[in-house]
Amino acid sequence: MQANATHPISDSSKQSINRTFWRYAIPSVAAMLVNGFYQIVDGIFIGQYVGYEGLAGINMAWPIIYIFAGIGLMIGMGSGSLLSINRGQEQASSSTNKGTLAQSLKTNHTLATAAVLILGFGLLGSLVLFMSGTSLLLAQGGTGNTLILAQQYLAPFSWSVTFTILASAIPILIRNDESPNLATGLMVMGACLNILLDYIFIVQLDMALHGAAIATVAAQIAVASCGVIYFLSSFTKMKVSNLTLNFANMRFDIKLARQILLLGSSSFVMYLYTSFVFALHNRLFMEYGSPVTVGAFAIVGYLMVLYYFVAEGLGEGMQPPVSYFFGAKQTENIKKVLVLATKVTITAGIAWLLILNLFPSTIIGLFNAEDTSLIQEATSGIRLHLFAMFLDGYLVLAIMFFMAVNQGKKALGISIGNMLIQLPFLYFLPPGSVSKAYGSPCRSLMC
Repeated sequence: MQANATHPISDSSKQSINRTFWRYAIPSVAAMLVNGFYQIVDGIFIGQYVGYEGLAGINMAWPIIYIFAGIGLMIGMGSGSLLSINRGQEQASSSTNKGTLAQSLKTNHTLATAAVLILGFGLLGSLVLFMSGTSLLLAQGGTGNTLILAQQYLAPFSWSVTFTILASAIPILIRNDESPNLATGLMVMGACLNILLDYIFIVQLDMALHGAAIATVAAQIAVASCGVIYFLSSFTKMKVSNLTLNFANMRFDIKLARQILLLGSSSFVMYLYTSFVFALHNRLFMEYGSPVTVGAFAIVGYLMVLYYFVAEGLGEGMQPPVSYFFGAKQTENIKKVLVLATKVTITAGIAWLLILNLFPSTIIGLFNAEDTSLIQEATSGIRLHLFAMFLDGYLVLAIMFFMAVNQGKKALGISIGNMLIQLPFLYFLPPGSVSKAYGSPCRSLMC
C-alpha cells in the first residue's frame, strides 16, 4: 500500500482520477492537434499556392503514407501499453526484489523489440514504395497532372519510411515513460519545423508538393531523432528517461513482438481502414466526379482528421493511467477514467460538428477562397459526410481502451467490424447515384 502511494497515478479519489486523466490527456490532445494542424497547414499551402489539383494529388498520396503512420501507432500503442502495465505490476510487486527485477527485464525486452519492429517495417515500407508507389496511385484513379503531383509528394517518403514510423511511435513511448509534456513538446517542435519549411519550399522556392513532402519528412526525422536521444540518455550520466535500461538486457523477443503487434493491431486496422476508405473515395470521385471533387474531399478529410486526432489524443491520454490501473488491479479507477474520457470525446465531436455546419465557407476558405465549385463541393461534403463524426470518435476511444487493458482481440474486432459495415455501402451506393435528371454523371460528394 505504501508503494502505491508514491506513484503519481495511484490515488483513487475522484479528484485525483480527474487530475490524472487530464495530466495525460491535455498534452496528448495538444500533441495530436499540433500533428493534425501541421498536416492541415500542408493542405492550406497546397490549396492556396497549387490549387485543387494539388489537393487532389496530396489526397491520393496520403492514404499510402497513412498506412506507415498506422504501423508506427500499432508499435507505439502495443509496446507503450506493455510498458505502463509493467510499471503498474512493478509498483504492485515492489516489496520483492525478484518481482521488480523481472518487470525491469521485461521493460528492456519490450523497448528493444519495438525498435527492431520499427526498423524492419521501415525497410520493408521503403521497398514497397520504390517498387509499387506509382501503381498504388494509379489504383486510385490518378491521371494527368494529379498523378504527377501525387508522385512528387510520394517520392521523398520512399527513403524515409523508417522515420515516418518512428515519429509516429516514439511520442507514445515517451508518454508511457511518465513524460507526457516532453512528448507533446517534441510534436510541437516537429509541427513548427514543418510549417516553416512549408513556407520556404512551397512559397519561396515554388517546389509545390515535392517541397511539402520534404518539409514533412524533415519534421519527422527531427522528432524521431530527439526521441531516440531521449531513450539513449538512460545509458549516460545525463539521464532524461525514467526507464532503467541496460544494454545487456536489450534483446529482441519474438513472443513480445507478437504481443505488441496483437495489442496494437486494432490501431493499425483503424488506420488501414481509413487509408483504404480514402483511397476508395478517391477512385470513386475520379470515376464519377473530377479532380475538383477529390480536392473537395481532401478538405473534408482534413477537417474530419482534425477531430480524429482529438479523439485519438484523448484515447492515448486515457491509455497510460488505465494500463497502470489494470496492472495494479484497480478496476474501479479504470471505470472512472473511461467514463470521463467518453464524455469529453463525444462532447468535442458534437462541438466541432456544429462549428463546421455553422461556418463552412469561412473554414473552407482557409484552403481556397476563390474556387466557387471547390467551396460548394466541400460544403456538401461537410454536411453529408461528417454528420455522425462524433460516433467515430467513440469508436476510436473504445479501441484505445481495449488496447490499454491488454485485450487486443476485442479492439481488433471493433476495427474490423467498422470496416465490414461501411465497405459494402461504398461499393453499392455510388453507381446508383450516377444518373441525375438527364443521366449525367454525379458531380457532388454525395448525390
